[in-house]
Order: sequence, then C-alpha cells, then structure tokens
Amino acid sequence: MSPEDERALAVELFNHAWTLMQRDDRSPAEDDELLHCAHASRHHWGRVGGPEHRARGEWQCSRVYVVLGRGEPAVHHARRCLDLCEEHGLDDWDLAYAYEALARAHRLAGDDAEAARNSALAREAGDAIHDPEDREHFEEDLATL
Repeated sequence: MSPEDERALAVELFNHAWTLMQRDDRSPAEDDELLHCAHASRHHWGRVGGPEHRARGEWQCSRVYVVLGRGEPAVHHARRCLDLCEEHGLDDWDLAYAYEALARAHRLAGDDAEAARNSALAREAGDAIHDPEDREHFEEDLATL
C-alpha cells in the first residue's frame, strides 16, 4: 500500500469511527466495528502520520472506550495521547484534548479526583488554543464532561 493510500485509509477509518460513535442506536456488532475502526486508524497513522496523528488516534481510541463504557482502556489511551503530546511538544488543541480525554476517562473509571484535576488542566490548556473556532469547539466538548 502506498503512503498516500494508507493516509486515505487512516482518515476514512477515523471518520467512520466518529460517525459510529455519534449514533445512539448501535448494535453490538457496530460497537465492535467502532472499536476496530478506531484502532485500525491509529495503526495506519502510526505508519504514515506524524506525532500529532498518533496522539489524535490515541485520543479517539480513548473516546471510543468511554462511549463503550470501558474505563481502564479509556484511561490507558488517554495517557498515551498525553505522553505523545509531551514527548513531541504538541500543544494547542492537541494538549487540551489530551487532558479532556484523561478527565473523561477517569470520570468513567470512577476516579473523581483525577477527573477533576485533568478537567482543570484541560480548561487551562483550552484557554491557550489560538484559533477562536477551535477554542469554541473545545469548550463545547469540555462542557459535556
């Protein structure tokens, strides 16, 4: 597979996972499809993307696990997202969403103290998002915690 084809596949899988995630009427088979799409997208971004793509893939995996009600893997992937942000100096909305993912995952996992700590860090990082539209979108997501 060419790098261009692999990038296109990673995008397609990411977008399909997002579409499935937004549906309230998923079947168990569609829940499985959602999980596999998110992981497959992350895998392909790991081969052809930069650190920002890998971090965003980890964010999506975490969000999928939250949607599926599985706290431990949600926390794991949120931590990986933050690790990638810190390792590669990713900031702006990547960093804000890493903290958002940790807050959401810890809340699901029942760790209210870590959820609150990461929510505060997400708010702080969100205030530093340069693009007003990106910041507004982030604030809308953060309000759903």
